[in-house]
Amino acid sequence: MFEPADNQYVVSRPIYSEDAFKAHHEKVHRYHKTFVDHLRVFFGCSPEKAKRIAFTFFPIASWLPMYRFKEWLLNDIVSGISTGLIAVLQGLAFALLVNVTPGYGLYAAFFPVIIYFFFGTSKHISVGPFPVLSLMVGTAVLRLVPDDTNNNSTDITALNEARVNVAASVTVLAGIFQLALGLLQVGFIVIYLSDALISGFTTAAAIHVLVSQLKFILGLTVKSYSGPLSLFYTLKDIFTQITDTNIADLVTSIIIMVVVFAVKEINDRFKAKIPVPIPIEVIMTVIATGVSYAFNFKDIYKVDVVGTLTSGFQAPQAPDIKVFESCVGDGFSIGIVGFAVAFSVAKVYSIKHDYVINGNQELVAFGLSNIFGGCFRGFAAATSLSRSAVQESTGGKTQIAGLLSAIIVMIVILALGFLLEPLQKSVLGALVVINLKGMLMQFNEIPHLFRKDKYDCLVWVVTFLAAVLLGLDLGLAAGVGFELLTVVFRAQFPKCTQLANVGGNNIYKNRKDYKEIYEPQGVKIFRCPSPIFFANIDFFRDKIIAAVEVNPIRVLRKRNKALRKIKKLLKKGEIQITTKGLICTSYDYTESEEELDNNSIEELDQPINKNELPVNIDWNADLPNNISVPKVDFHSLIVDFGAVSFLDMSGMNGLKAILKEFIKIEVNVYLAGVDEHLLDKLERCGFFDETVQTSIVFLSVHDVVLHVLVKRNQDNLSKIDKVMEKETGFYSDEKNERMKSKDITVPSTSF
Repeated sequence: MFEPADNQYVVSRPIYSEDAFKAHHEKVHRYHKTFVDHLRVFFGCSPEKAKRIAFTFFPIASWLPMYRFKEWLLNDIVSGISTGLIAVLQGLAFALLVNVTPGYGLYAAFFPVIIYFFFGTSKHISVGPFPVLSLMVGTAVLRLVPDDTNNNSTDITALNEARVNVAASVTVLAGIFQLALGLLQVGFIVIYLSDALISGFTTAAAIHVLVSQLKFILGLTVKSYSGPLSLFYTLKDIFTQITDTNIADLVTSIIIMVVVFAVKEINDRFKAKIPVPIPIEVIMTVIATGVSYAFNFKDIYKVDVVGTLTSGFQAPQAPDIKVFESCVGDGFSIGIVGFAVAFSVAKVYSIKHDYVINGNQELVAFGLSNIFGGCFRGFAAATSLSRSAVQESTGGKTQIAGLLSAIIVMIVILALGFLLEPLQKSVLGALVVINLKGMLMQFNEIPHLFRKDKYDCLVWVVTFLAAVLLGLDLGLAAGVGFELLTVVFRAQFPKCTQLANVGGNNIYKNRKDYKEIYEPQGVKIFRCPSPIFFANIDFFRDKIIAAVEVNPIRVLRKRNKALRKIKKLLKKGEIQITTKGLICTSYDYTESEEELDNNSIEELDQPINKNELPVNIDWNADLPNNISVPKVDFHSLIVDFGAVSFLDMSGMNGLKAILKEFIKIEVNVYLAGVDEHLLDKLERCGFFDETVQTSIVFLSVHDVVLHVLVKRNQDNLSKIDKVMEKETGFYSDEKNERMKSKDITVPSTSF
């Protein structure tokens, strides 16, 4: 190899087929582990493995001993207090989405954080209630415990207890699913939820959350609905009762939303200059609580307030098995969505701060958190994007900040809860709505996705519409189903191309994309950028036929009919044989489409040995007696396998049939760039035989093109020698010289 003045490398090497390459380069034998070997490693025991398992299941043991108290403690304290105050408010607010009394939201903001502190691997996410999960739990709650039209206080208390029981049981079930998936090491299941799907789903969930909070913002008593079209039923009831809006609730909500939105914008715009974001939610909540208490909003304006918050913790309770039986789908979808959202947020911060998170351990951590929280009457927890942003932006370094935020929630539960009793529920509803800004802004992704990837755009739109129309549980299932369907479509209908040489070197690109291309005469190069399997093998065949503009089966049948007719005409003496080929004497024969179709397909697909005839037939020349045969203007077909990742048996059989069809019409077929593992599979499955041989497989497209050019050159020289031998009676010296050197080396950078 050398480097010319223009910095272009030129490499001279032999033309390599797979057989030739194996002959020149001995392959190293490698031992491939069997299933027994993997079992032996999995069940083996050693001190190193025991230590690794202990650190995996108890991550706190790896980072807590290395905690830098002087450098990190103050930051974690500030972060923990800021996050804890927001967690209190969001716990109260998101409890409204679950359709339980607000006090139970504090349990959901406390217990999961404690468990995640010991078992989680992320240092920055804030574990606790998340609006989408809260709404999904609330959907299950409404389905099993619908609203009671009676206003009896005893009935209301029993209704609340039943709803708390359902919410806690669904949470435990979701935690069991998460724990099981984590222990089975199948955290990869989250890969089936693409970014487009999660974005569309969370946007639809934000719409559901927004509609569910309108009744609190407007101060209306609206029946809760669940199931398909529940969103529209709720909107119908709201607009029906819109004239009964509580003006005090509406004005308070508008003031809260405007002020919080404005200050949040200031926090975002000047976050580089403000060391700690202004805790506007806490400030406005304190002001709203004080104003409501001072002016007695509950009695004067008949507003709905938080009411009595139970002081202290309640005894744990076992989940209801009957709820398990009715909410299997809800539990699974809640577990998967909760983990997907939390893992995606954790991954962002792990990349930003350069540490590793373990997906399977995250499943275990959230599974235990939800099981433990559900047993103590909490509801499903994941991570809130806004809380996590506060915890990270205020300087939080580890989950010590999360532990301190849980302590703030505990103080409210034990001692300060009574101070929040005068707080209007409309204030909580307004805080929920204003925190939906990030999710609602995801509508801006639609035009970007449409320009970048229309399939992802379709996934976003379909998931969004399905979740809005069918509800969150069925909508998620529909979105995942459609997403998997798009994967099938992408593989089933790939964008196949016909390649040509660009620049006169070893680079081959789509012939339609470049002006200056080189196409060897009689050579067609076809590329399929997709696996070849049962669903797309017919599409693959159709694309090859469309690219080369020749249907090999039709050509073969035409040729067979022509051969049979020629034999008959020769016997009758109606065709004469000369040195120029076949000459018609009297018979005029025109082949019709009906005559072709009436022949037996099996008979026509078996070629007649044309060597039985006393003349070689050039099928591309004009045949006598108007015998019409489709012309094939190429002699070599190269199929680029560089982007084919796998073949199943149906695809393998179909590919072999396609190659044989072209071989029958005297077209040389080649496979280029076949992956080594794929080639091994072809050999194991008996793909190669006397017709389709291993010699058709080459290392690259360029190797095949050079091989074809050399072979055609040799064939042309051989034809010249035959003519010279026939006319002179002896071989030429040039032929003797050429016969001496059969191994021809051609530079790979030129033709």
